[in-house]
Amino acid sequence: MTTVSMSRSWLLGLVGLAVAPCLLAQAAGDLKLKDWKPRTQLVVNETKILRPRFPVIDMHNHLGRLENTAKYLEEMDKAGVWKCISLDGASARDRFKEHLSVSQSVGADRFVVFFRPDWTKIDEPDFGAKEAQRLEEAVGLGVRGLKIAKDLGLTVRDKSGKLVGVDDPRIDPIWAKCAELGIPVMIHITDPKAFFTPLDELNERYDELNAHPNWSFYGEKFPPKDEIIRQRNRVMARHPKTIFIGAHVGNMPEELHTVGMWLDTYPNFYVDIDARISELGRQPYTARRFFIKYQDRITFGTDTAPSAEAYRIYYRFLETDDEYFDPAGGHHLQGRWMIYGIYLPDEVLEKVYNKNASKIFAMFKGAKQ
Repeated sequence: MTTVSMSRSWLLGLVGLAVAPCLLAQAAGDLKLKDWKPRTQLVVNETKILRPRFPVIDMHNHLGRLENTAKYLEEMDKAGVWKCISLDGASARDRFKEHLSVSQSVGADRFVVFFRPDWTKIDEPDFGAKEAQRLEEAVGLGVRGLKIAKDLGLTVRDKSGKLVGVDDPRIDPIWAKCAELGIPVMIHITDPKAFFTPLDELNERYDELNAHPNWSFYGEKFPPKDEIIRQRNRVMARHPKTIFIGAHVGNMPEELHTVGMWLDTYPNFYVDIDARISELGRQPYTARRFFIKYQDRITFGTDTAPSAEAYRIYYRFLETDDEYFDPAGGHHLQGRWMIYGIYLPDEVLEKVYNKNASKIFAMFKGAKQ
């Protein structure tokens, strides 16, 4: 090889070394965030928990397609779930009767149905008294609780176009009837804090909201989150003999100190953890202290049709000290972060899994089943 040829080869090699990183950088620049699925290089312990340390009462569930109820029971059996509460027993069209019939035929002692009021009748004279009477009749047939969905205070309007607040006095007879019957109110108001902020580069739940834009409640069309929460708190103060269970950690898991203040202020207030281990698990030290301090006021829930695999992610969060694991299988993708287990003591774990729920249902004042 001549000196000129050697020089040319050497120069081409240098050019190749320079161009390769540029091509890689260009390829990386073309990668869209939605396609970015990094694989962690972290090697941590993975604990497999097939069944919980104690039997579970799932206080927050939606059975969805009733024809799948037998399948759901199989999933419960695989995952060590003792009872499952179905929150879809609507008053409208007597939907609760169908839920009672199916659940009792498949597993009479395994499913519990809650009643949902029919807000389309809010303008009728004596709405509260009439709906309270329907609730009492439903309880006579087997219903054991009341479910309030997030549309109350957020989207439900009367004929005048005015939003119906959670603390609307027309609803008071229903809250009072729950106390009279000794049944709890599972109350879901508002949604995560991020759902009430702009859908922009600062929103930590961007992926979720981009996939479900109708979950965004930002803008003048909707009331502020804090106002709806104040409405709920006024109702709890007005009805101290009624037990309220705040779904989704009272829908303020981002501020556990605030939830703690509510629990301190309202003795009739409980919370469940359904669909919020993604929030709890990214603050494991604070969450563990919260669970231990308020161990008598927290119930278990998933907000997911019974699935053994989903339940097992909850068990891993509650029972182990595993680090940096994905919670999405317990519900769905909620944020781009991993969670950490809070390894609860047995005494606390048993209360969360079943004792607190059993205590609430023991307040029932009708004929025991």
